[in-house]
Amino acid sequence: MTAIAVAAHPLLEAVAFTAELPRPLGELATPPELVSLLSTRANAPLQSSDAVRAAVRDLLRHGGFKPTGRSKPASEYLIRAADEGVLASINLVVDACNVTSLHSGLPISVIDLDRGREPYSIAVQPPGASYVFNASGQTIDVAGLLCLGDADGPCANAVKDAQRTKTRPETTRVLAVIWGTRELPGRAREVADWYRKLLEDAGARTAVVALGG
Repeated sequence: MTAIAVAAHPLLEAVAFTAELPRPLGELATPPELVSLLSTRANAPLQSSDAVRAAVRDLLRHGGFKPTGRSKPASEYLIRAADEGVLASINLVVDACNVTSLHSGLPISVIDLDRGREPYSIAVQPPGASYVFNASGQTIDVAGLLCLGDADGPCANAVKDAQRTKTRPETTRVLAVIWGTRELPGRAREVADWYRKLLEDAGARTAVVALGG
């Protein structure tokens, strides 16, 4: 992958990268020190705030989407789950994603590159757009919402990622998108750098993906 085409947007400041794992994801254990960061009380290099949450919601509202209730940003779900003590370890890639999203306040999407198909793009979705987001077959209406899409349609966003491209035990290559905003300049890059370091410390090889017009 060399680039993701990005439609013009006045607020979006996304960062994307790929990671190649040393072994299939199901064979990789999450280090205990990473699991310990799945708590709002953990000492982390970034901290969320009300200002961050407001800026993220502004980003998602721009296309007409309403980021409230069950459609609120995934980063807000993580904070609530952590506060309630139910944010558990899933796998190395998702755990690192959840840690960086939890503490930074920025939503992050991560997909299995072998389950998606190029070309990839980022754009606000048209009326009627939707996809299945869990194994139970539930769907999310993504009209008006910024989404990462592949050749088969939208597959990830700042609220819920699609079931068809989620990581699995066989995953060896992933694409991550940090949904940053120009209201928080540079923050998405900081989050990406931290996420990449967590994966590299576990043996992954990462590379920045260019975002183009």
